[in-house]
Amino acid sequence: MDLLRGLAIFLVLMNHVNIRLAIGRVPYTHGMPKQLVQSLFWSGQQGVQIFFAVSGFLITSTALRRWGSLSKISIRDFYLLRFARIAPLLLMLLAVLSALHFAGLKDFIVKPKTGGLGRALLAALTFHINWLEATRGYVPANWDILWSLSVEEMFYIFFPLICRIVGGGKWLVALLLGFVVMGPFGRTVFAHNDVWKEYSYLGSMDAIALGCLTAIVVSRFSISRWALRILCLTGVALVAFSICFSLRGEQMGLQRTGLGMSIIAVGACMIVIAAAKTQRQSPVALRSLLNIGQRSYEIYLTHMFVVFVLFDWFVAAGKPMGAVAALFVTVILVSSLLGNVVGRYYTEPVNRYLRNRWGEGANRLGSVVENVA
Repeated sequence: MDLLRGLAIFLVLMNHVNIRLAIGRVPYTHGMPKQLVQSLFWSGQQGVQIFFAVSGFLITSTALRRWGSLSKISIRDFYLLRFARIAPLLLMLLAVLSALHFAGLKDFIVKPKTGGLGRALLAALTFHINWLEATRGYVPANWDILWSLSVEEMFYIFFPLICRIVGGGKWLVALLLGFVVMGPFGRTVFAHNDVWKEYSYLGSMDAIALGCLTAIVVSRFSISRWALRILCLTGVALVAFSICFSLRGEQMGLQRTGLGMSIIAVGACMIVIAAAKTQRQSPVALRSLLNIGQRSYEIYLTHMFVVFVLFDWFVAAGKPMGAVAALFVTVILVSSLLGNVVGRYYTEPVNRYLRNRWGEGANRLGSVVENVA
């Protein structure tokens, strides 16, 4: 799972550096094959889709371990656990962004046409940055990345409520399948503009729902070793096709019908099933990707600071074409380092502190069965 998250954050980082270069009119892709450009520099949305699928699996599988059954999930404890994981870094980010807005830094000012700082803070704290941007226009890039958090956390606000209402059986499965089916429509038929086509709740929740279904499958069914191999190879093929042959997918109408993002989510979930069932370790050669996957949340919420600083230096140096590759590499390395520092010295300690404060011992936070991990 961490390997998939590592791939996802890599694609997002490459995409966001590329966007800065495109805005700065740096023609660094001139002469490169179109598919290579698309795969390396314009696959950020595919990366986020992988994030969603893995997140749905991890949240559901963790809930199953903690409470034994989704029908027994503690709504209070679920919310507290999500708060302990998400809120500390989100609140710190919003505080920093607010300070930079008041300082007048051009890349961080929330313009009046989108409602100003107060409106952006409200949207971030109530998880509708995506809706704000679809109706009023884009907010600054450091705020814009919160669209995916808006989708994810809105799903998890209702997830424990639905589990308690309908139980963890066939009705929950049917509801999750409904999200899967409606996902492509959310990206096409129900998308009233280009922003909503990529940022809508319905158009993104299908991947999360697929991840939830994957966790249910893993918990309930035994799968033979040969079947796991087939699942893994098929999943890798689907993810590779979605990223490496995306232009071919467009020609086949996958993007027009909204199925392109569904395919990469399905592929990611197939890989997750194989990984969860076999517990196989990642190859040593991919250890770096694994490491950034383990800090994907911290890297995701902080990387735009690195992108802006390094890109400003690149511009100040005269936009040297020979330094473009170094810019990409440095952004990835520094963002990974920053994410690790933030995780080790801030989010992890605060997470532990909040969990310890809210529950200890036999009745500790999130526990309802004795053998919960």
